Amino acid sequence: MSLESVKEHFKKWNREKDVMEFETVSATVDQAAETIGVAPERIAKTLSFRGEGDTAILVVAAGDAKIDNKKFRHTFGFKARMLSADEVVEQTGHVIGGVCPFGLANDLDVYLDESLKRFTTVFPACGSINSAIELTCNELFQYAEAKEWVDVCKGWQTEDAKDKVAVHNE
Repeated sequence: MSLESVKEHFKKWNREKDVMEFETVSATVDQAAETIGVAPERIAKTLSFRGEGDTAILVVAAGDAKIDNKKFRHTFGFKARMLSADEVVEQTGHVIGGVCPFGLANDLDVYLDESLKRFTTVFPACGSINSAIELTCNELFQYAEAKEWVDVCKGWQTEDAKDKVAVHNE
């Protein structure tokens, strides 16, 4: 079970009891925010992409961030192509809605997007569609065994938000 592999992962830091399990579904950013009672931006969503060869890469980003294809290609050297639902389970061991960078089925490269750094704490899923944990960005980096911070998203910076409003009002 995916939730169990995540709890096992957190035992290294004595944090397995900090994994929250909910009665309601927290599979989407909005559902998780509603269930936890925080702004959607503070949900740390894990996105799964085809890497080079047969292995995936994971990018953890803020709930309001969207992948910027140009930045992604510049950073990683290949096009951003998301995995299918079956590939996600095969690569991560987690179902969509519970994907996280912890307790993975395979040794995957994990990157954290700069969009997360504006928050003191964020809430990534924990391997099931009704779980999460509250972590600081430093804890997320450590527990995810992340390779590095990257800037591959758009839509979350102040100027992006202003652009959305300007376009919406035209």
